[in-house]
Amino acid sequence: MGELKQFKLPDVGEGLTEADIIKWHVQPGDVVEVNQTILEIETAKAVVELPCPFEGTVTELLVEENTTVDVGVPIITVDVGGEAVAPPPAEPGAQEPGMAGSIAPKVDPTAPAAQKRVPVLVGYGVKPGSTTRRQRKTSSSSVRSEAAAPAQAPAPVLAPVPAPAPAGGAVPAANGGGARVAVLAKPPVRKLAKDLGVDLTTIAGTGPQGSITRDDIHQAAAAPAAPARLAPVPVPVRSTGQREERIPIRGVRKHTAAAMVQSAFTAPHVTEWLQVDVTETMNAAKRLRDLPDFEGVKVSPLLLVAKALLLAARRHPMINATWDEAAQEIVVKHYVHLGIAAATERGLIVPKIREAQDLSLPDLARAFGELAATARAGKASPQDLSDGTLTITNVGVFGVDAGTPILTPGESAILAFGQIRDMPWVHEGEIKIRKVTTLALSFDHRVVDGELGSAVLRDVGAMLEDPMRMLAWS
Repeated sequence: MGELKQFKLPDVGEGLTEADIIKWHVQPGDVVEVNQTILEIETAKAVVELPCPFEGTVTELLVEENTTVDVGVPIITVDVGGEAVAPPPAEPGAQEPGMAGSIAPKVDPTAPAAQKRVPVLVGYGVKPGSTTRRQRKTSSSSVRSEAAAPAQAPAPVLAPVPAPAPAGGAVPAANGGGARVAVLAKPPVRKLAKDLGVDLTTIAGTGPQGSITRDDIHQAAAAPAAPARLAPVPVPVRSTGQREERIPIRGVRKHTAAAMVQSAFTAPHVTEWLQVDVTETMNAAKRLRDLPDFEGVKVSPLLLVAKALLLAARRHPMINATWDEAAQEIVVKHYVHLGIAAATERGLIVPKIREAQDLSLPDLARAFGELAATARAGKASPQDLSDGTLTITNVGVFGVDAGTPILTPGESAILAFGQIRDMPWVHEGEIKIRKVTTLALSFDHRVVDGELGSAVLRDVGAMLEDPMRMLAWS
C-alpha cells in the first residue's frame, strides 16, 4: 500500500467552526485529482463544493452524509502512492499551510528540496490557526498504533457499544457477540462525554438521525443521577408520524437564528412605516419592460424600490453606516452592497449585489435576475452572502402589508416592501382606486436617529410615488 493521507475539513475562509456533509461525489476505489470536487458541504452561510488537495485513490470516507463535522476533523483518506511515511511517535502530523487540511509529516527544514510538494488548492485556503486542534494526551504505544494505521482516524461513525454494564466492563469489538445498543456520536462528543463521566448509552440523542450532540451531553451531566436502566434505550426515530416531529437546527437556519438574536439584542431597533401610492411606479415598470435595454430581463416594482433606496442612501450617507463597537467609531461606507432577502428551501439567505450604487437600471435588473437564479439553485457562495451594507426584504410576495424586519448584523437599515393592493386613495382632490403599498424601515438607533430615518423613508416613498424624481436626484 502506498502513502495514506487524510484530508481534514478546512475552514473555507469564513472563520467557520463546523459544516454539514451534504453529498459525497467520490467513493472508495475512485481515483481523484488535485482540485477535483469530492463533496458538497453546507456551512452556516452556503453550500460549498470542496476540492481534493492531492491526487490518488480514495481508500475510505471517514464521515457519512448528513453529519455535522468540526473544522480540522479528518473526512477522507487517499492513497497517494509511494512509500508509506508515518509521523514520529512524539509528534503528530502537522497541517501544511495552504493545504486546506491535509495531513502531512513534519518536514525537516534542512531536508533536500526535491521532496514532492502537493499543489495548492484553487478557490480557498485555510486561515492561520483556524483549524488548530488541541493535542490529545495519549501513550506512546497508542501513537505508534495510530501511526501504523493512519486510515483508522476518528470519525463520526455509528459505533456499536454494549448495553449498560457494571463499571469497568470492557467494550466488545464491533463484530463481537452480546446485546448492544447503537450510539451515534462524533469523536469530540464522545470525548466530552468521557471527560464529564456521562454514559452515552443512557442518552437519547436530539441530533441528525438520532445522533448525540454536545447539548445532550451537557444536559445529561447537569441532570440528577438517574437509576440504572434495566434495558437499553433504542435510538429515537426523528419523525414518528405522531403529534410531534423534531427537525435538526443546522446550516443556514442555525446561522440565521444566531444572527437574528445577535442583532435583536445588540442594535436598538426602530421601525417606521409609510403608505405610498405606487400607481406611477407600476406604470413605469410596464413601460420599462418594452424598452430594448431590458429585453430578456425581468422588470418588477422591486427593481424601482431598490433604485430608490440606492439614491436615498446617496442623499443620506449615514443610513449606509456601521457601528464599530470595538473601535468606538461609526463607519460610513461610500459603496452599497445591496442585500436582497430570499426565502429558499435551505432557509432565509441574503445574497448581495456588490457595488450596486454604480449599476445602471438595466444592469441592476440583470443583477437581480442572476441573484434570484443563484439563490433558487442553492449555489450562493459565502462571498455572495457577506459584507452587505443595506438590505431589502420583499414581504409583499407573501401577501402581507408590512412587518418589523430585523437588521442584518453589521448593517444599520433594512427596508421591508409590502404587497401592492388596490385601495381608495385621495388623488388630485378626489377619492380614486390606486395602487398602494406599505414601506417599513428598521434602523439602528445608535447610528440613525428619527429625523434621518424619516428622511430616508420619505425620499424612497416620494420616488416611488413619482419615478421622475429618480431622474432629478440621480
